[in-house]
Amino acid sequence: MQKLKKNWEITQNWQLIYIFLGIIGLLASGFFIAIRVLPSKFEDIMYEYLFTGIVTLVLAFIFYKISIWLFKKLRTRWQVTYRWELIAIFIVFAITGSLSARLSGPLLDWIGLNQESTSAWIFWPLRILIIFPIYQIVLVCMGWIFGQHEFFWEFEKKMLARFGIKL
Repeated sequence: MQKLKKNWEITQNWQLIYIFLGIIGLLASGFFIAIRVLPSKFEDIMYEYLFTGIVTLVLAFIFYKISIWLFKKLRTRWQVTYRWELIAIFIVFAITGSLSARLSGPLLDWIGLNQESTSAWIFWPLRILIIFPIYQIVLVCMGWIFGQHEFFWEFEKKMLARFGIKL
């Protein structure tokens, strides 16, 4: 346990939650892709479970290696103090992107626009445009929940400055 804490620069026990959430996220990503590539027919259900388990673990390992490579690149660029903070930042980005896309659908329904009643040429550009402000709000909120408010507030100001909006 001490080696794990030292490797991820964990100074307090509560920070271990980010390691746990990171592992769960890697395994979940691998699993969701594995069930998408699952062959349609297996003779035995055991083969299906075995295939899904092996592909999940292989993909999770690949995602882990990519994450470690990204940690090395982004730690200095983002000026992050501890490695566990990078896990928190990655989790916030993952949740924010997914949640923003999920929230845009009900918001468009509330406005009165849906795929059945609106042309796809209007619906999808509007949905993408609505995702942007939702993303900005959710990013700062999720950053606060995960203890990275300062990082995401600065990130938000930089992102909005690129669009010509000064805070």
